[in-house]
Amino acid sequence: MEITWLGRNCFRLKGKERAVVTDPCPPASGYRLGRPAADIVTVSRRDDPGYSFVEGVAPGAKVLDAPGEFEIGGILVTGVAMRREDGARNVAFVCEIDGIRVGHLGLPSAAPSSAVLEELDDIDVLLVPVGGHNSLAATVAADLITAIDPRIAIPMNYRTGAGAAGARHIDRPLPEGDRATRRNPRLASRSPAASFPATSR
Repeated sequence: MEITWLGRNCFRLKGKERAVVTDPCPPASGYRLGRPAADIVTVSRRDDPGYSFVEGVAPGAKVLDAPGEFEIGGILVTGVAMRREDGARNVAFVCEIDGIRVGHLGLPSAAPSSAVLEELDDIDVLLVPVGGHNSLAATVAADLITAIDPRIAIPMNYRTGAGAAGARHIDRPLPEGDRATRRNPRLASRSPAASFPATSR
């Protein structure tokens, strides 16, 4: 699998034969996606145009923006409703591609309930917002990473030179005691999930 960050909450998850794009952002965000090809587009906040620019993805993808269980082209996707303090809707998605489970939390504004955490179990790679603004503060995100305990945690939705106005710069978003922190817009693994480190924070 290859995971490429495209801006804000947008990633392209590419397996051997299929691909998923998450939360595509518009050009006004400061990021240009380049019309990535995908079989599935997940949208965690369909009421927020800053995270639901499906027109930025090449035509033909199936758009998922609601809780539920789905199987498309051999990709297993589970949408999990997560609360926001402002009453808006947020859906986290767990995508299983080539045996690797990737959890994308979308834009929750508070830590999830224990019931939601149970649905986010056995995550290999966790994509978690860390920049505050309209989502989790870095300290809350760090606690959530500890609770979910993924093998790899990748921060998203933090301030960069391109955009995310109002979000914070994050120098160290991961919990203390992590073994490795790397800055890289792309993560590639040609091995099954079993070969990932037992802890990756």
